[in-house]
Amino acid sequence: MNRFLKITAVLTAVMLTPWRLCAQVNAEQVMRVGQNALYFEDYMLSIQYFNQAITAKPYLAQPWFFRAIAKLNLEDYLGAEEDATRAIERNPFIADAYEVRGVARQNQGKLRSAVSDYDLALEQRPMTRGLMFNKALALQELQDYDSAAVTFDRILEQYPGFDNGYVARARLRLVTGDTIAAMNDVNHALSINRNLPNAYLLRTDVTMKGYDIKKHGVEGSDTLSDNRWERAERDISQAIRLLPREAGLYVNRAYLRYQLDDLFGASADFDYAIQLDPTNSAAIFNRGLLRMEAADNDHAIQDFTRVLELNPDDYRSLYNRCILYIQGNNFNKALDDINRVIALYPDMAEAVYMRYSILYQMGRKAQAEKDYSRAMAMAREQKAKGKPTVLEPTRLSNGKADEMAGAGNADLTPEQVTKRFTALRTVESGVDIDQEYTNKNIRGRVQDRDQRIDIEPMFTLTYYTTPTDLKQSAYYMKEVDDVNLTHVLRMSVQVSNTPMPLTDQDEINRHFRSIEYYNSYLSTHTPRAIDYFGRAMDFMVLRDYAAAIEDLDRAITLSPDFALGYFARGVARSNLLNAGNVVKERAVPEQRAVIADFDKALQLSPRMALAQYNKGNALVALGDYTSALSAYNKAIELQPELGEAYYNRGYVYFQLGNREAGVENLSKAGELGVIPSYSLLKKMH
Repeated sequence: MNRFLKITAVLTAVMLTPWRLCAQVNAEQVMRVGQNALYFEDYMLSIQYFNQAITAKPYLAQPWFFRAIAKLNLEDYLGAEEDATRAIERNPFIADAYEVRGVARQNQGKLRSAVSDYDLALEQRPMTRGLMFNKALALQELQDYDSAAVTFDRILEQYPGFDNGYVARARLRLVTGDTIAAMNDVNHALSINRNLPNAYLLRTDVTMKGYDIKKHGVEGSDTLSDNRWERAERDISQAIRLLPREAGLYVNRAYLRYQLDDLFGASADFDYAIQLDPTNSAAIFNRGLLRMEAADNDHAIQDFTRVLELNPDDYRSLYNRCILYIQGNNFNKALDDINRVIALYPDMAEAVYMRYSILYQMGRKAQAEKDYSRAMAMAREQKAKGKPTVLEPTRLSNGKADEMAGAGNADLTPEQVTKRFTALRTVESGVDIDQEYTNKNIRGRVQDRDQRIDIEPMFTLTYYTTPTDLKQSAYYMKEVDDVNLTHVLRMSVQVSNTPMPLTDQDEINRHFRSIEYYNSYLSTHTPRAIDYFGRAMDFMVLRDYAAAIEDLDRAITLSPDFALGYFARGVARSNLLNAGNVVKERAVPEQRAVIADFDKALQLSPRMALAQYNKGNALVALGDYTSALSAYNKAIELQPELGEAYYNRGYVYFQLGNREAGVENLSKAGELGVIPSYSLLKKMH
């Protein structure tokens, strides 16, 4: 639900207000830096600072409040609601906290609770424009139209220059059937501000529905042309000029251009919409219809197939793909598709008739005759009852991609959540992802980034890590610390799930020389487990995982209670699998060997949280999601701040269809600095 105002200008002013903190100097400094990061839209970074302030002084309201603002801007509405609640519990007189919580609840569909929060805030700040505006929107969605109208009237009486207020009241007036007053509000809003995309979109929608603005004497309508499609196309183009990255707008303009016989323009709009949003099923479906009309059947089939990957039960794509398969004499595939349509809609006479045609052409005439008789009987019955046809197979539609998927996210079944999540994972964007290690990778609306949807990778042992503003150091492991304290290894071992690749030739040669040193040392001294482990580390850095495994085998043989050795061997075996150096028939047994290594490490060192986490990843690779959840649960019990474990647990919950638990875990992972959390949260809203 990304259609409400996120936060008002009032909150921007609050962010810059100096708070009198009752904390020590360090907490004050952390808060100040966090507020600076928030002001410059470094939301991920600001959360890390507020985390520190909360850890140091959990009884203060302000860190919870500011973290709620950051989460709200990242569209983590559940997390924002929870943090705002914590702030209110600590100080019930922060009016802005009620506003933040109200906006977060409104975006989750908790409308009555949102209205209650706005009322509580208005008690402290009467007639605040943003509070009243969001309250009016919530009342409208609750279908309390009279209360919404009163609230809008009060806003515009108090703030007569509030352009978006007129647009919102126009939307309400359309719902209640007063189109003339609605269009007058829209035109008045545009007379105040010509750069209001919502005003153009609202006018586009009214025009598309055939309402004659000029005939009804709407203010400001005398400059409009007579062709409603041209008027609508001109208005939506103005909206696109103002919102050039909104894929849905290109879908709707393509529909208008199609009505104007501008097939080239329509096709270009569909292409660009899909480039912006590769999961936009409305754009893909409509492009398929356009290609079908142009007899570009192969590409049309590809489009309908893509829609079905996103929504396997989309009967329109099945029906149209079936038509194309028939035209290409591919009757077996056509029959599969029409059978799926009939399974979804057993009373659809057109589908039964089409199956008759397919069976007849396949020579299965007895079955075909049964379908023919059934289709004719159904058609007569539908005609007698005045029932409309279920399907319109060749008409382009206008609307958002969500309309292709049926119910809203709040009503999705576990099976639908799983299907949506699986579909999102399969979509790869053609946009290059910036790989620079700079602040811009964590700045601003990271939820809008095009992130590949996968679990966070295993933690590995390495000599090199890449610190960022969110993670200044590698993860701590007692077992690693114990090895480093011996000072036997030639370099200090670190733990990371994003090890830095070697690109410097001098560094690469350094590890080859280290291997030569170990070769010489092991040939002239009594071998020790730590020496084989050290050489294995060099092989790991150089990505020679087979050689690393051999050395770790030797280390474990010499020291069977070497927990870190089992951990390292599990990672090396997993990397060897991922590199594709294991034959397919051996993949499952090798994955079980990986799990066995982590189990042995845990037997020897039961509090090794990262071994539990890595075991969870190996279980996900096997498709054993229930056991993976158990492993991640244990990892979080051992290390409650392990953000990657929350992310992967959320991933598994989505895979199992549990949207609520998935959202909760991703929210926590984002709070702990796992950047892809917010991108996946947005996709699953």
